[in-house]
Amino acid sequence: MINKIERFVKEQMGEDVTGHDWHHVERVRNNALLIAAKENAGDKYIIEMAALLHDIPDEKLNASAEAGREKLDSFLASLGLEGAVKQQINEIVYSISFKGGQGTELPSFEAKVVQDADRLDAIGAIGIARAFAFGGKKGQPIYAPELTVREHMTLEEYRSGKSSSINHFYEKLLKLKDLMNTETARRMAEERQSFMEAFLKQFYREWECDK
Repeated sequence: MINKIERFVKEQMGEDVTGHDWHHVERVRNNALLIAAKENAGDKYIIEMAALLHDIPDEKLNASAEAGREKLDSFLASLGLEGAVKQQINEIVYSISFKGGQGTELPSFEAKVVQDADRLDAIGAIGIARAFAFGGKKGQPIYAPELTVREHMTLEEYRSGKSSSINHFYEKLLKLKDLMNTETARRMAEERQSFMEAFLKQFYREWECDK
């Protein structure tokens, strides 16, 4: 079953250049299983499947939210999973997105683990690389001082509003450490948070030509 899911995800996301490729999915899967093991809790089978499939219906990676939902629904139906298992996977996949900071109450411990693993991959060195890859794909500038940081956003503003990759740190990435659900993820996030803060400090020094 896991092999089937891996093949499907690689087919769907293997060529992605926005930071949502197969390697991102694999890191999320590995971190989710690590967190579950450290916390000694959760259904590892559900966690692994949901982690592998978490980006499949994402509207920013599909023609529309409906198209993404249909893609996931069709694939899950092809697997012949029990109804309860499909429901658990769907609940996790559709509840863990950041969505502009609009918090959604998570339905299970498994969802908390997958969300933590996904958020860990959005911060630190890899998070920095992914932020600029995604910003470039969206046509955003690296930094534009005239663009102010958006503190409160609707989902539409978060998806489509004008911003920069540097602003994205303040609009999302730097907030994630304090939004982790598990103690294991909070510990893992500390070093990644410090790395991002150091990066931003150096970025502004170079931007201002500060010798």
